Amino acid sequence: QVQLAESGGGLVQAGGSLSLSCAASGRTPNTMGWFRQAPGKERDFVAAISRGGGRTSYKEPVKGRFTISRDDAKNAVYLQMNSLKPEDTAVYYCAGTNRILITPQVKADDYDYWGQGTQVTVSS
Repeated sequence: QVQLAESGGGLVQAGGSLSLSCAASGRTPNTMGWFRQAPGKERDFVAAISRGGGRTSYKEPVKGRFTISRDDAKNAVYLQMNSLKPEDTAVYYCAGTNRILITPQVKADDYDYWGQGTQVTVSS
């Protein structure tokens, strides 16, 4: 059983940047992703990356602003978020699955492992 733990959330002004990290207890699953959930909304896909980092996928609104990366030697995944907007405010979750799911057409139920989430708040 893989356990995931996020860190790096916080409060930032619009236009600013934040970097999230996710540490895995053991070998990271083949596909690692980030999801986010705003109050009263469903948990939505943000980005995903394959083992080795050769393939990535992003939700359309974050393309060009967010970058997902991973370090398999450290069992870690990262999400660099630039040009943040108030609508990016949410709890961000790290997730993993051993299936190959490098596509934005995924739901939270497609992933097997989850972190506890970290709050990101972007003020206007």
